[in-house]
Order: sequence, then structure tokens, then C-alpha cells
Amino acid sequence: MSKLFLAQEPAADEMLATDPLALLIGMLLDQQQPLEKAFAGPFRLAERLGVQHLDAAAIAGHDPEDFARIYAVPPAIHRYHGSMAQRTQQLCQAVTDEYDGDAGRIWGEAADGKDLFNRLTALPGYGKQKAHILIALLGKQLGVQPAGWREAAGAYGEEGSFRSAADIVDAASLTKVREYKKAAKVAAKG
Repeated sequence: MSKLFLAQEPAADEMLATDPLALLIGMLLDQQQPLEKAFAGPFRLAERLGVQHLDAAAIAGHDPEDFARIYAVPPAIHRYHGSMAQRTQQLCQAVTDEYDGDAGRIWGEAADGKDLFNRLTALPGYGKQKAHILIALLGKQLGVQPAGWREAAGAYGEEGSFRSAADIVDAASLTKVREYKKAAKVAAKG
């Protein structure tokens, strides 16, 4: 089993490595909050739902007001708990409708990297950048490497890069990714 170092909590990282829906939700949550908090989100959600494994159909069918409340309970799963609870339910509805609730089929059945990219960008809450990053993470850390995956991941697929969650394997690489992002923000402003 592959080990991930994203939530920086062993149980949460194990869930990300073994539950495709958890990884898909964690990546969805990775915006406008610290990376560790985003990737711990699926584990927190499972705790609050009282389940061991996340179920796309159950999440999609959960009462939206109650689901938003679950996201908001301190510490909130996401700083924008209302909108992210809604996006999570929309994502889970798409996984239920298109993949019979099995998020692993998104990449497990992809014909190639381009197909995987198209499958991801068709999901609610997944734009091009998020799709590139998840493809790179799957390829670099979880061994999901359909033909053309590096090209489909764009710059995030480059070997030896430290651009995103795809490159975080320990504390040192986390620091390098944070330094890269900081430098990119400065460059964008300048």
C-alpha cells in the first residue's frame, strides 16, 4: 500500500491512500485553506457521519441542510463550509450517477491520460488545474499511470518538481512545495 503525507495524520492519510472517494473529496477541498486541513477533511467527514468508508450515494442523498451543518461543526471541515458541503454532495452525485458510486473507476477505467483528464474535468468542482494535480498525484504516488499521464498532468507531472500535493512525500518536500507556491505568488504580483 502506498503511503501519503498530505493530511499529516496517519489515519487520515491512510484513508486517502485506500479510499478513492476520500482522495477525490480531499482534492476538492484543497482550496482556500491549508493543504493539511483539506486532505484531513474526508477523515473528519467519515468520523462525523459515523462511518469507516465514505459512500458517494449516501453523501449525495444526505439532507443538504444537515450535511452543511456537519461541515460547519467546529473545527469546520472547510472555511467555506456551506458551499463546500454543497460541492461535495454534487461531486458525490456525479460519482453515483456516472460511476455507480465507485470513485476508483474514474481512473481505473480511463483509457489514457487524456481520458482521465476529461473524466476529472467533467466532475463538479474540478477544473483543469485540480485535474492536472490529481493526475500527477495518482501517477507519482499511487502508481496510477495510464499512457500519457505525465502529459495529462501538465507541469505537475514533471519528475522532480515541487509544485503541488502530488510532490509531497515528507516534511522536506512539503516545505519545498510551500516555497514554490510562495515564489509563484510573488512572481504573479510582480
